[in-house]
Amino acid sequence: MFDSVITSEQLFQALRETVVMVGVSLFFGALLGIPVGIILVITRPGGVMENRFVYAVLNPVINIIRSLPFIILLVAIIPFTRLLVHTSIGTSAAIVPLVVYVAPYIARLVENSLLEVSPGIMEAAEAMGATTFQVIWHFLLPEAFGSLILTMTTATIGLIGATAMAGTVGGGGIGDLAISYGYQRFDTFVMVVTVAILIIFVQGIQSAGNRLARKARRG
Repeated sequence: MFDSVITSEQLFQALRETVVMVGVSLFFGALLGIPVGIILVITRPGGVMENRFVYAVLNPVINIIRSLPFIILLVAIIPFTRLLVHTSIGTSAAIVPLVVYVAPYIARLVENSLLEVSPGIMEAAEAMGATTFQVIWHFLLPEAFGSLILTMTTATIGLIGATAMAGTVGGGGIGDLAISYGYQRFDTFVMVVTVAILIIFVQGIQSAGNRLARKARRG
């Protein structure tokens, strides 16, 4: 059952590729998604910078991208991926659709987290004469900080699952190892190991996120 043709070097290489895909995609996804989430909150009807046009454009675009399963999105934007990284196979190619996938996901999660902030806090900030930037930086984000940590935790776990799916088209990482060896070559050992690694990753990230969120809320 546990005979396998893969080496420890292949396993560690797959681990590194997964960590790189998750880390880089999360960084660029947050860089895009967090500001968009903030814009959605402040431009929505009743927001501190209400702008129906901006909200009416961003909101459906995010919904459209989020409605696509990642595996379909991965294939659909292959021309765009090739334009950016000159290939559609490998870790670097997988990062492009991962960013496109996770950025609107983060934006929507950030929006939900910020909307949990009590309207009274926003009203108090405006009554004090705070500028829009001050309202966001000194009131909105600090109040939602614990929830935002859980938001990024959820996004990271979602990315781990997406990187596994990227393996179906040669994206590299744990998913590629599971597909190429575990599924196509009926290597039971690879399947057991990859599933165990993914479970450990998810449990570790969720536990760390929960602890950080609790500390932020107590602080």
